[in-house]
Amino acid sequence: MHSDAVIVGAGVMGTSIALELAKSGRSTVVVDKARGIGHGSTSASSAVMRFNFSTLAGVATAWESKFHWENWAEHTGLPAADDLVRYVRTGLAFLDVDLAPRALYLPLFDTVGVPYEEWSTDRLRAEVPGIDVGRYWPPKRLDDDAFWAPSSASLGSVYTPDAGHVSDPQLAAANLADAAVRQGADFLLNRAVTKVIRRSGEVSAVLLDDGTRIDTGIVVNAAGPWSGRINELAGVGEDFTVSLRPLRQEVHHVPGPSPRPASPHGVGGAPHICIADMDLGVYLRAEVGGGMLIGGTEPECDPLQWVDDPDIIGTDVTRDVFEAQATRAARRLSTLTVPNRPRGVVGVYDVTDDWTPIYDKTNLPGYYVAIGTSGNQFKNAPLVGGFLRTIIDQTENGVDHDRHPAVFKGPHTGHSIELDAFSRLRPVNDKSSGTVLG
Repeated sequence: MHSDAVIVGAGVMGTSIALELAKSGRSTVVVDKARGIGHGSTSASSAVMRFNFSTLAGVATAWESKFHWENWAEHTGLPAADDLVRYVRTGLAFLDVDLAPRALYLPLFDTVGVPYEEWSTDRLRAEVPGIDVGRYWPPKRLDDDAFWAPSSASLGSVYTPDAGHVSDPQLAAANLADAAVRQGADFLLNRAVTKVIRRSGEVSAVLLDDGTRIDTGIVVNAAGPWSGRINELAGVGEDFTVSLRPLRQEVHHVPGPSPRPASPHGVGGAPHICIADMDLGVYLRAEVGGGMLIGGTEPECDPLQWVDDPDIIGTDVTRDVFEAQATRAARRLSTLTVPNRPRGVVGVYDVTDDWTPIYDKTNLPGYYVAIGTSGNQFKNAPLVGGFLRTIIDQTENGVDHDRHPAVFKGPHTGHSIELDAFSRLRPVNDKSSGTVLG
C-alpha cells in the first residue's frame, strides 16, 4: 500500500490535517487504534471557544478559528443540510486573577481585534445571576478551613461576547473526516502503528499491527496522549526544548441552578455565558437541557494525575475530584447545588511544559507533529490542518522551517500567524499561566 501522507490519530486534529492534505492533492491515509472517529481526547473536550491566551499567535489563532466554526459548512465543504456541528455563541466572562492579569492579554486583544468589555464588580454581579464576586485567590482544597473563609475583596471580569462553545466535539471530528473522505482520504480504524521505517535517513513507511505496510514519505503524528509513544517509534524528540506528558482530566456535569430572576446573560437564573474562574480553580459552561459543565484549571493545591499509559487510565469519575470542582463552582454560583452522585467524562490531555502545542517538522525528514494540544486546542482545530499543510508544503519544497519559519495567513481575519510560536525548539513560554487556560 502506498500513500503520500499517513496521519496517526483520527481525533479532531488528525481529521483536520487529513482534510487539508487531501485538499492539497496528496493521497492521505489516517490510522487510529480506536474503532471510531474522535473516540479519544476529542470526545472528552468541553469544546469551549475563548480567546484568552498569553501569546499573540495564540490569540490570533483562536480568533481566526472562531470564524471557521461559524462558517462550518463552508470550511468543510459539506452540504449545510448534513448533520453538522453548530457554534453556540454565548460570550465568556474571564474573572480577574493575578496569575493572568488583564494587562497580559488585553493588549493582544487590541492587536488582533477581539471585541471585549471590561466589567467592574457591580457590572459582573448585575450581568451574571447568582454570582459571588468575592476574591478567593489562591484556590484551596475543600479540607482547608480557609476555603470557607469569607472574602475580604471583590473582583471583576473581562467579557468577550464572541466566545462560546461547539455543540458536539466528537461530531466535529466526524464532520472533518467526512469532508476528508470526500477529498479522497482513507481511514484505517482499529489499527495501530507499530513501526516507523526509515530509508536513507528519511521516513519511508509505517507498519501496522495487522501486518499492513504503508509506503509514504510523510508521517504526521497527531496521536494525542499517545504521541510520545509514536515519537519513540520514529526515534525523534531528543532535540525538543519543550517536553510533554499525558495528564488524566475530568469534566463534570451538574444540574442547572435553581430558578431566580434572569439577566441579559442568564436564562431562568442559569448563566448561559461561559465563566473562566482561575480564582477558585474552575471553568463553567452551560450544557444542553439546562445543566452545567465544570472543568478544573489545575490549581496548585490539587495533585495532577500524570499518566504513564493512556490505555489503562480509570475511566470513571472520581468522587473527590467531582466534589472539589462542583463545590468550587457552587461557591462561585450560589444557585448551584452539588449532587450526591458524580457525573461526567474522563479524558487524557497531551500536555506540554507551557501548555502550548507543538505544530512542527522534526529532525527526521518527512516526520511532522501536531502534539501537546494540552486540552486547550480543540477550539483551534480548524486551523491546525492549515498550519500543518503550510509547514509541510514549505518543508517538502526545500525551505527549512527552523531557519525560515512558515507563516499562515488567516483567510477570515487576514492576520499572519508566525508558526515558530509552536516550534518544538521554542523557549518555554514563561508568560503561560501553567494551566489549561494557557
